[in-house]
Amino acid sequence: MKKFKFQLETLLKVTRRKKDDAEMQFAEVSRRLEDHRARLQDLLTELQEGQQEYSEMTAEGKTVTVGVITTYNNFFNWKRAQIEQQQQVILKTMQEKQQKLKALMDIMTYLKSIEQLKEKRWREYNEELLFEEQKMLDEIGLQLHMRRG
Repeated sequence: MKKFKFQLETLLKVTRRKKDDAEMQFAEVSRRLEDHRARLQDLLTELQEGQQEYSEMTAEGKTVTVGVITTYNNFFNWKRAQIEQQQQVILKTMQEKQQKLKALMDIMTYLKSIEQLKEKRWREYNEELLFEEQKMLDEIGLQLHMRRG
């Protein structure tokens, strides 16, 4: 009997490679998203510390000059702009993560269907092998029976 050969083995290998690539891309975009979120947290902390510093300065009753107020105001506006920009980066990265997840899920579904087909072909091959073996055993048994009889 001939050896089992799955006709779509090359497609299966290529699809497995694509799945591995998609997993790496998904992991990379997930890592980037976490980095962006950490950066946003840093920006929020910097803004909060600046606001606290400004509140302490004005609460102590110190004389605050217009220059200091302008400097703090510019700083707060700059930090808010950075925060807003970082939030937009996070939104874009989240969308990219969803796209990578969908691509990964599509590839995994396709791969699973190919693997199921391979398993089905393997079962059919084994059934055929058993049938051939049983047929051979029946023939040997018949020949032995004819010789004795």
